[in-house]
Amino acid sequence: MAELTALESLIEMGFPRGRAEKALTLTGNQGIEAAMDWLMEHEDDPDVDEPLATPLGHILGREPTPSEPGGPEGPGPTAGEGKPVLSEEERQEQTKRMLELVAQKQREREEREEREALERERQRRRQGQELTVARQRLQEDEMRRAAEERRREKAEELAARQRVREKIERDKAERAKKYGGTVGPQPSPPATEPGPVPSSPSQEPPTKREYDQCRIQVRLPDGTSLTQTFRAREQLAAVRLYVELHRGEEPGGGQDPVQLLSGFPRRAFSEADMERPLQELGLVPSAVLIVAKKCPG
Repeated sequence: MAELTALESLIEMGFPRGRAEKALTLTGNQGIEAAMDWLMEHEDDPDVDEPLATPLGHILGREPTPSEPGGPEGPGPTAGEGKPVLSEEERQEQTKRMLELVAQKQREREEREEREALERERQRRRQGQELTVARQRLQEDEMRRAAEERRREKAEELAARQRVREKIERDKAERAKKYGGTVGPQPSPPATEPGPVPSSPSQEPPTKREYDQCRIQVRLPDGTSLTQTFRAREQLAAVRLYVELHRGEEPGGGQDPVQLLSGFPRRAFSEADMERPLQELGLVPSAVLIVAKKCPG
């Protein structure tokens, strides 16, 4: 008994005739397996059921016409020969083999799709890891830039403090050079130091209490005032420098030397007093000073 043709086998396995004919035609009538592979790959195509023009020739399991090669007049079976008919058992056995082949193809397709899904998942995870690494690098760069900015600001702050200290030292040197001839005959004021009268009326008699800070109010010639807290061990020159840096610019662009006076009792501080601590001058814990213009020379 001869086996079923490829077309009949595909129809027997449940494939629509149109799809089976199309699969056999497009695979060059190379057999059931090639046709089944095509059907499995293209079963979701929107045009899978569209009819396909049937070319001439011995295809789809039909016998060639007399005008085609291999017809009754050419080599091959004669036109009068009939096709053997399979018994029911043979048909069932062949159908069983075809179904097993279909199941195998389906398993192969599922395994292929599973491998492709795993590969896509690996690519997704790899891209996610690369994105995470990029974000971490960006955060590290931002933190590094912020740390560099803080270091730069701190360096600028230290440089500004250094400039102030250098300004104080230059001011001391300039005043010592400018007023060096007049500082010598003025050592007499320290003779009155044992009993300095506090400049603030509310200050109590001298006690053993030690103050770390001193609040100084400075009255300017224009009627305004400056208030600042200094350390008790700072020199009076620091107060004078603070006044020179914060008083307004005078007409003409020049600045006259600053002469500091105490409020009560009235006392003019000399250049020698500028080197003495505020605590030693009796200006702790608070005092009011007056600025008077001092004419050079």
